[in-house]
Amino acid sequence: MEQDLRSFIREFEAEYPHDVVRASEQVDLEYQMMALALEYERRGRYPIIIFENVRGHEIPVVCNVMAGRRTLAKALEVQESRLSEEYAHRLENYIQPVVIEEPPFRQVVRVGGDADLDQLPIPTYFPGDGGPYLTAGMLVAKHPDTGVVTEGYHRLQVKGARKMGCSLHSRRRMFEYQRRYEEKGEDMPAAICLGLHPLIGMGSLSYPPPGVSKYEACGGLFREPMQVARCSVIDLEVPAWSEIVIEGRILAKTREPEGPFGEFTGYFSGRGTEHVFEVDAISMREDAWFQSIASGRSADHVSTLSAVREAEVTRALRRTIPGVTAVSIPTAGASAFVAFVSLRQTRPGEAKHVISIALGVDHYIKLVVVVDDDVDVYDEGEVLWAMATRFQANLDLVVIEGSMGTVLDPSADDAGITSKMGIDATRPFGQPFADKLVMDEGVAEWARRLVDGL
Repeated sequence: MEQDLRSFIREFEAEYPHDVVRASEQVDLEYQMMALALEYERRGRYPIIIFENVRGHEIPVVCNVMAGRRTLAKALEVQESRLSEEYAHRLENYIQPVVIEEPPFRQVVRVGGDADLDQLPIPTYFPGDGGPYLTAGMLVAKHPDTGVVTEGYHRLQVKGARKMGCSLHSRRRMFEYQRRYEEKGEDMPAAICLGLHPLIGMGSLSYPPPGVSKYEACGGLFREPMQVARCSVIDLEVPAWSEIVIEGRILAKTREPEGPFGEFTGYFSGRGTEHVFEVDAISMREDAWFQSIASGRSADHVSTLSAVREAEVTRALRRTIPGVTAVSIPTAGASAFVAFVSLRQTRPGEAKHVISIALGVDHYIKLVVVVDDDVDVYDEGEVLWAMATRFQANLDLVVIEGSMGTVLDPSADDAGITSKMGIDATRPFGQPFADKLVMDEGVAEWARRLVDGL
């Protein structure tokens, strides 16, 4: 399987020619790219957009690569309806990466004072942002003791030709790695990779065991070893088919204000960990592409989060509750804070057990609604109907106070502490309950044929 972004876009365009848009009109780095992505989204379209003419730069910008479920399903070569299921299945098998010696990103190497971020077309997304941001920069580092590699998206604010503010606010692996380097009094060597195959982005959002690298998770998604290559100046291996690689260090015991930035919540956030990334080198292909992820609540920012979280919550639930039939992480809940779960009940108390497990899978989730399997969790109207007709607050509400959340949630406190809630909107197990209105399937099929012919 080809593991580069260009090959993926070429194959995707061949199958879905109307879902790749080449914008030839000159665009500014401030706001215009974001505005175009939002306008397509307002019209119900989520195309990959290639900005061919960026004012002041020869490097084109590609965005919306992960905006649509169709795009993510194409990356896995499955139907959209099987996206989360296939993602979860492939993550059951980890495959070690393989090193290639001559990666394209080492065709142009700029070191020291020549490694100038101003040479890259880095957008500013919304009025109110603290400045230009790298949003599709995949931050890569390795554990200082075990060497296990991790990768993930972290917002990076340009503060100078060779300096960026960096927020590790998810407080997962990357935060822990940096903390361990800092305890030793050392900067953390790190690289920022731009222009990646969507499966690498999806793999970076997975949660493998501590001794398993994210590259092994990506290998499972590719169903073959992920190809990696050594950086130009630092001792680190990165995705071999990156378009651009920024090499440097996250400085120990150094913090500076960063933000605000238009986050996935739909609000500006100045909360973050205030780390500082110092650039040592920039390596790129001779004809490099710059990748951007549209920020805020845009589909490019949140669609992947929904698909990945759906898969992770499903995997966790089915280990102990086989009657779980579907999981939805709706984009209306910022693809992070809300989970809908459908359940074929077999024992009393299962719905509340689902709530406790789902809230423990991901600390971003703060509302879980459990419904019966006759409710479509991908239809928010049906979930609301189940809540309205099968839920009693004095019996079916679960509240957890003082739980870990995220500092990006504007309703949480400054440390990210939040309250969480579960709603059991299932019928009482083993007890009489009103019958749901259901149309005869033969008559329903007749109606579908009639409407299709009108």
